[in-house]
Amino acid sequence: MHTGLVYTLDFDRDGKTSGHLSIPFSIDRSPYYQVKVPICLIRNGDGPSLLLMAGNHGDEYEGELSLARLVRRLDSKRIKGRVTILPMANVPAVMAAKRCSPLDGGNLNRAFPGDPSGTPTGRLAHFLETELFPRHDVVFDIHSGGTSMEHLPTALVERNSDPDRHARGVELMRTLGMPYGFVADNGEASPTSMGAARRAGAIGVSGEFGGGGTATVDTMAITARALDSLMMALGVIDAPVLGPASKPPAPTRLLSLSRHSQGIYATRRGWFEPAVRLGDSVDAGQLAGWYHDLERLDVAEEALHFAEDGIVLSRRLHTMCEAGDCLMQVAEPVDG
Repeated sequence: MHTGLVYTLDFDRDGKTSGHLSIPFSIDRSPYYQVKVPICLIRNGDGPSLLLMAGNHGDEYEGELSLARLVRRLDSKRIKGRVTILPMANVPAVMAAKRCSPLDGGNLNRAFPGDPSGTPTGRLAHFLETELFPRHDVVFDIHSGGTSMEHLPTALVERNSDPDRHARGVELMRTLGMPYGFVADNGEASPTSMGAARRAGAIGVSGEFGGGGTATVDTMAITARALDSLMMALGVIDAPVLGPASKPPAPTRLLSLSRHSQGIYATRRGWFEPAVRLGDSVDAGQLAGWYHDLERLDVAEEALHFAEDGIVLSRRLHTMCEAGDCLMQVAEPVDG
């Protein structure tokens, strides 16, 4: 009763079923407490199998809101195959409006392959990688920059050592209709959901759909389009569910983010002022911004420069920074 994850769901039942994944975790307020992770199962016979998840980080709202809407709108009669929806995967983090779980400090997207006897985040990661992901052909995990980051709307896949499966992942990434897509090189032991999907035999697709710990008209629209486009590309649905039919977007421009030198990091406490915008093309040596020390007003601000060419992919939204904070990243164009 005190380890693992329990559920009473029939994953192979036709129709639409809502329930919970329950993770026992004794706390001060409730000794027999269970973390309740909402899940919706929608199945209509044989066909493609798709897992949609959001709330991997609790303060990334585009996916959470879009999947909550999809739970309400999508009917089993409208699909072919199976769609499993986890709108709030790391539910303690979602309810606390935090990146990581307040129960155990767990960052779900760094917890795979997890531990069935560990804390709630580890137990959930283990269940996802060993039991839920293997039931699906494709896993789509929706992210954004969260409270502290502004991120260029960008699709993402992790590099797969199998060239055919890697090509399929890139193909599906392009179907999302995002302006940019990038390939992350996180290695075979990657602790992310995309690494877990790969090890489970599924194709993993992800992306960054906004940032700032909020949702906007534009970021919600691009998230809805990506979900509809992926489901239609897989043959799960034959018409959009979340948004209107639209003209095909411009081809996704492929980027690569694979080296620490593509980022600029704070080395001490300070206040960062950017000199460039998201999406700008920059050169190595170009000014990225200034680092101020408001505790030493007699010291001039420090100019920070990019180490590599690329396109500005993300920047820190919080002006005040500590040593180790990532201030900005550039990604390298690899096509177009």
